[in-house]
Amino acid sequence: MMENLLIPPPPWIGRVDGTSSHHLRWHQAVTPLHDDSEPGACVFVGFSSDEGVERNKGRRGAARGPDALRAALASMALAEPLRAYDAGTVAVTDNRLEAGQMALGAVVAATLDAGQFPVVLGGGHEVAYGTYLGLAQAAVRTPKRRIGILNLDAHFDLRSDPVPSSGTPFRQILEQEHAAGTALQYSVLGISQPSNTTALFDTARGYDVRYLLDDDCSVSDRHRVAVFVSEFLSDVDLVYLTIDLDVLPAAVAPGVSAPAAYGVPAETIQFVCDAVAASGKLAVCDVAELNPSFDIDNRTARTAARLIHRIVTKRVPIVR
Repeated sequence: MMENLLIPPPPWIGRVDGTSSHHLRWHQAVTPLHDDSEPGACVFVGFSSDEGVERNKGRRGAARGPDALRAALASMALAEPLRAYDAGTVAVTDNRLEAGQMALGAVVAATLDAGQFPVVLGGGHEVAYGTYLGLAQAAVRTPKRRIGILNLDAHFDLRSDPVPSSGTPFRQILEQEHAAGTALQYSVLGISQPSNTTALFDTARGYDVRYLLDDDCSVSDRHRVAVFVSEFLSDVDLVYLTIDLDVLPAAVAPGVSAPAAYGVPAETIQFVCDAVAASGKLAVCDVAELNPSFDIDNRTARTAARLIHRIVTKRVPIVR
């Protein structure tokens, strides 16, 4: 199935100021993934899907997110040389969301098993279930290692809808972990109270989900945010960081499936990303909900690319 859904990576192109390490930009560092790609490197994987967004009654357009993220990252300058690869894009077509999630999981698991760091470029937040499947299947996830999912998001995405969508992935994950008898901590930073019903808050409490409201994530709340992240990191062994760009204010991130009326400042989101990257526990990361059709001056794509840049360049590898 994966061979049918994974399409080759597009060329990375951008500004060229020179070919020495002093002039290096991302597009000069990224090459297509191959069988003998070196361990420890970052591997980008696209997930072209907005099928889950439509099922969740949102506006389509996120399927174009992966290439927009590549384009925004391509010309960013690298302070130091690094190796990075592009595995291509899992493309969801003909409403085959579940097949796409399984295919993404296979790519993520293979990347992890090769000792590399997968960064998944979404796509709607239905990407999360596929990313999780990859981590759950990988050798690095042993019975003794507890997964922690840190979701930077305005929404819990814990809906109980019978058909999987961008609103259901973390409920699917928690139910799968419970059925397997394994441990997982799900925490969300940036929850918008007006965007989540009381029923969803009740569901979160039922699953022992820890969360921090967007009201408590301002720049002046740095200590509160730091404690929340520190407590999360202390309780888990492997971290899956997922960034739904609708956690950011609409002025910063207008190009998303559901723009935020309030949102969490970019300074806070960057602080959290830096802390997680430096923890030595970050195994996989994805970025979701970029909708280029509604982006203004590529604001959302540029902000997302900067976060990806920070995470990859500051990440401390996990101890295997």
